Amino acid sequence: MFTVHELFEKNPKMMRETYCETLIDLALSNENIMALDADLVSSSGMKPFFQRFPDRAINCGVAEANMIGIAAGLSAMGKIPFAHSFGCFASRRVCDQIMISAAYAQQNVRIVGTDPGVTAAYNGGTHMPFEDMGVLRSIPDIFLIEPCDNVILEDLLRQLAKLKGVYYIRMARKNAVSIYKEGSNFHIGRGNTLVDGNDVTIFASGIMVYEALKASSILQTDKISARVVDMFTWKPIDTELIDNCARITGAFVTAENHNVVGGLGSAIAEAASAVRPVPIEMVGVKDRFGQVGTEDWLKTEYELTASDIVAAAKRAIERKQ
Repeated sequence: MFTVHELFEKNPKMMRETYCETLIDLALSNENIMALDADLVSSSGMKPFFQRFPDRAINCGVAEANMIGIAAGLSAMGKIPFAHSFGCFASRRVCDQIMISAAYAQQNVRIVGTDPGVTAAYNGGTHMPFEDMGVLRSIPDIFLIEPCDNVILEDLLRQLAKLKGVYYIRMARKNAVSIYKEGSNFHIGRGNTLVDGNDVTIFASGIMVYEALKASSILQTDKISARVVDMFTWKPIDTELIDNCARITGAFVTAENHNVVGGLGSAIAEAASAVRPVPIEMVGVKDRFGQVGTEDWLKTEYELTASDIVAAAKRAIERKQ
């Protein structure tokens, strides 16, 4: 069960700190936990883990494909590897290794891609993954997850230490808005309904969850009842929840910090078309490359704000009428 915060403020602890601290705690009780880095130990916030467990931490250098191969090999020997890098390098650069060495070989690998979408900010277009989830979504049996804050990240990491399979976790490195209260727990493969509503459903994940919540409040002033769902698992998608939301609201908006081509909107549209087709408006990156800028400026540039969600919700509702 989970509980939603009443006041949404940025957590002073960075997401990468939660990642490192949780892995350290898990490693203290499980000697099979290992961390693999691609020469980003400082950027990933993993120095404390490397210092605490030097025999269970491997800096693979700027060789991300090799890192995934090493992770797969460690898995074959009974280890539980967590391999991390910037999302652009942890997905598109290593797609074949994830496909063959990890998924096809049925290994037990966790891949963490940081700085998704506009959160890459000043690292610019080359480091701004708008396509990471889309690149990996067609791989059979892979799990794709995007936590929105520190609380859900920690809970999911603790679950992944016990689960089997190939998981890609897409997470911001720095400070995230706190959506959930401490002590909440989550079910991989099921979306979380954060706000009830009858007129339209807004599906979001990652940094877009907060934008969706703001949009829901704005819509309420216009007497529009907007349901908000944190669809933190992109694959497998929660088809049962999608069907239920379609039955209740009859109109969808998807909000993602990702290309709408092959992204969350595509996944939900595919699922909805199979169970209960409804009008869907997609808020996301419209098939563009990234660029340098602040996160706030980039959100506006790529139309990823609460205002954009509000406009999309009104279009979706108009279409269903």
